[in-house]
Amino acid sequence: MSYKVEDLGKNMTKLTIEATAEEFEVALEKAYQKNKNKLNVQGFRKGKAPRAVIEKMYGVGVFYEDAANEIIPEAYEKAAEESKLDIVSRPDIDVEQIEKGKPFIFTATVAVKPEVTLGEYKGIEVEKTVVEVTEEEVNAELEKVREQNSRMITIEDRPVADKDIAVIDFEGFVDGVAFDGGKGEDYSLVIGSHSFIDTFEEQLIGKNIGEDVEVNVTFPEEYQVKSLAGKPALFKVKIKEIKEKELPALDDDFAQDVSEFDTLAEYKEDIKKTVLERKEKAAKTAKEDAVVDKLIENATMDVPDAMVATQKRQMAEEFAQRLQMQGLSLEQYFQFTGMNANGFLETLEPQALKRIQSRLVLEAVVKAENITVSEEEIDKQFADMAAAYQMEVDKLKDLIGDKEKEAMSMDIAVQKAIDLVASEAKEV
Repeated sequence: MSYKVEDLGKNMTKLTIEATAEEFEVALEKAYQKNKNKLNVQGFRKGKAPRAVIEKMYGVGVFYEDAANEIIPEAYEKAAEESKLDIVSRPDIDVEQIEKGKPFIFTATVAVKPEVTLGEYKGIEVEKTVVEVTEEEVNAELEKVREQNSRMITIEDRPVADKDIAVIDFEGFVDGVAFDGGKGEDYSLVIGSHSFIDTFEEQLIGKNIGEDVEVNVTFPEEYQVKSLAGKPALFKVKIKEIKEKELPALDDDFAQDVSEFDTLAEYKEDIKKTVLERKEKAAKTAKEDAVVDKLIENATMDVPDAMVATQKRQMAEEFAQRLQMQGLSLEQYFQFTGMNANGFLETLEPQALKRIQSRLVLEAVVKAENITVSEEEIDKQFADMAAAYQMEVDKLKDLIGDKEKEAMSMDIAVQKAIDLVASEAKEV
């Protein structure tokens, strides 16, 4: 195998990779062995027909595609490694020559990491954020805890009111015909949650247990079920139960029940401290983001489209994995949102470009400041990862290769670069 490198400009490079005729012949033989049992050749039992007979019957190129797929991944990986190119995109593969008895030649067009010219990165001015915690914020946190510790009580002496939970049976009709998905039994509907369309919930207010209610609504024009979009509908509803949340009183007993504190005043002070820490952390992150934005603005770099495309695909894969953890597939997400794969990728473009630019300028700061990472810092990272994955450190280290360790080291260096430029920034 041999290769040559051609600079295409704008941080794009073409690798022309050539496998010898002998290497191509080996790949053809492997393709034949892989596929011979799948081909029917008159006069031969399945899997027993000689390769030459199959090639004559099906054409000389019958095994070309599988042979190419046999060669390309390994040959590309070897050429990429030997070339020492800092490749930052998936390769765009084109076959240039594929013919029996001749070298197999293909090209791989890739993006390489762009050079970054840093502008001003020390003493950057950012807007100062004043962090304080108001009484209203403390009370809002208390209300969340009260909600978590509420209990449901059944109401029998009054009609449905706002914030109640109405247990209902319902069936929806459009033009007098029941539609799919429009029926439910013993459904607990929080009045005022706006989880049902239009004014559905409001029309139940004032109605009593056992009452049959006709609710008239109109589906939104952008409703995901196209056959219902924009159409008026009638729902026949029976109110079966009315419930309301009973919140615990805000007193010392409440504080003792939900915390380690004896008094409500102590508990509120602890909530204030927690909220303050959270807001300080958010302010720190916002400051770092603002500084990095300025770094990008002051720097010069030419990010190739192929690099952005690769980043978008990676982000889409990460999003799909997060959906899967919630029990959803990407296809289901597209159905719910009315989006398609191409449209989804387009929405990721600004974020993908920003992620690339941020990383590039911070790596440039690492280089400019000669930021290094010690073995102790790497060991601490391994220890944190091992604790997160509930693994022994030595076993985790065995699973991490040199490339992954190198990437881990750069991640630590980039964080040190963020700390440096943020600490040097001027808040105005």
